[in-house]
Amino acid sequence: MVDRFWSWGLFVALSLFIHSPICSSDKAPNYSFMRDARESPTTSYYDYIIIGGGTAGCPLAATLSHNASVLLLERGGAPYNNPNITRLSSFGAALSDLSESSPSQRFVSEDGVINARARVLGGGSALNAGFYTRADTKYVRNMGWDGALANESYQWVEAKVAFQPPMGRWQTAVRDGLLEVGIVPNNGFTYDHINGTKFGGTIFDHNGHRHTAADLLEYADPKGITVLLHATVHRILFRTRGTTKPIANGVVYRDQTGQAHRAYLKEGALSEIILSAGTLGSPQLLMLSGVGPSAQLQAQNITVVMDQPQVGQGMYDNPMNAVFIPSPVPVEVSLIEVVGITGEGTYVEAAGGENFGGGGSSGSSTRDYYAMFSPRATLLESNSMTKLSSAQPFQGGFLLEKVMGPLSTGHLELKTRNPRDNPVVTFNYFQHPDDLKRCVRGIQTIERVVQSKAFARYKYADMSFEYLLNLTASTPVNLRPPRSGPGASLPPSAEEFCQHTVTTIWHYHGGCVVGRVVDGDYKVIGIDRLRVIDMSTIGYCPGTNPQATVMMLGRYMGVKILRERFTKK
Repeated sequence: MVDRFWSWGLFVALSLFIHSPICSSDKAPNYSFMRDARESPTTSYYDYIIIGGGTAGCPLAATLSHNASVLLLERGGAPYNNPNITRLSSFGAALSDLSESSPSQRFVSEDGVINARARVLGGGSALNAGFYTRADTKYVRNMGWDGALANESYQWVEAKVAFQPPMGRWQTAVRDGLLEVGIVPNNGFTYDHINGTKFGGTIFDHNGHRHTAADLLEYADPKGITVLLHATVHRILFRTRGTTKPIANGVVYRDQTGQAHRAYLKEGALSEIILSAGTLGSPQLLMLSGVGPSAQLQAQNITVVMDQPQVGQGMYDNPMNAVFIPSPVPVEVSLIEVVGITGEGTYVEAAGGENFGGGGSSGSSTRDYYAMFSPRATLLESNSMTKLSSAQPFQGGFLLEKVMGPLSTGHLELKTRNPRDNPVVTFNYFQHPDDLKRCVRGIQTIERVVQSKAFARYKYADMSFEYLLNLTASTPVNLRPPRSGPGASLPPSAEEFCQHTVTTIWHYHGGCVVGRVVDGDYKVIGIDRLRVIDMSTIGYCPGTNPQATVMMLGRYMGVKILRERFTKK
């Protein structure tokens, strides 16, 4: 036993500090263990079957591969050699690509907000704006995580995918504006979540190339892992006869041709199936497999394995509202770099420059996207944009606020029995009045920053903040009913602005929340050999961006599971 733990400690230490050179995300790493699902056998056996190669699934699989056989099933392709994913300057192109081969799958919530779910190895880290920041220490304690292991796990992730952003003049002006209006102290550059103003990390390197959770597979033991792409899991298999509760023992997945394959767990109590299919995918797949609200399952002709009414409940999405700021001077292309962490329940961030809102090699129009990062659409759609010459090149950016939490909650339901189809999702933005109050405070903070001396260079002096609100509110940022009535032509109140321009910042979470669907070790309550490890288990979004914490959680739980494996052996 001592030898086993000594070997384990050495593995953890070496993997934190000794790693292969960082690869450019434009060039695929030599993953000998990655192949198309069409090449997989009809039947196979593994110690661990992980469903979903996203921000949690990749680090989890890489860690487990060092002492077990691991199958990682990803329904999408690889993020490499696709400039719509890998280049910062093409941000938004993948999100606006509506083709069947797109790395993102659009869905529209019942709230009328357009959103996206990942369909690519690396998950949301292959699509997002790249901001990298840890959860605060209080959050780690409240989640019941071991602080030392969490810190080690963050470091393990950061050695591969986290960088310091360039911090250009526009982002610096936003930072100085935040400090001027009292979002203090100045915390400089840090990954830590601290009240005040800071520059956070980014997963884009100094060449503007994206690094994703898929890069964490460089840590994997090639002998212990198989990664299958374009492998869509249709259901989890359970053994129920002669047992006191269901036991997960396999999965059915299909390749691109529709051919069915089965993967089973090896015999032994230490083998597990782990769902890391994301906030939509994990509760959806549980229900498709017979675990969920029985009435809903029966309505879809799904055999009930276990009635679990909490599956699909507790769905949250942080409401985000952005204000478009035209600039009289050029603005560098930048995604999220600076953040003001206020004491009023909101985070204020910024993104700016030309071409970050879409285009790219997908050929999709920016107008297809209708979301925050659509500056050209904003310019073209606004009939009130008369103060700018039509011959003038686009210049400007967004200041945005994200409501922390949030307190409003929704739910998810099955629409069909096809796992490729989106479920029906409702987030109930601003259902809780405190969320709306916090949004209003965030918009008021943005107003003060825009009016600050530090930001004056990037604002037209004759454009009032009310004008900017009206300009933004007149653009198609969502599918909610437009403002109507006698006051529709007037600048909206802050409350109206929040309600009518709400969009997502892609941080939705819940559906398999800890304490409701899974226990503190992320094991599905009432079922053996099945866990869920991803954002669906989280009931309160960590920090200003969750991706660092979700990648950390994949590593963290991989270490814990292997420790448990060593102990039981």
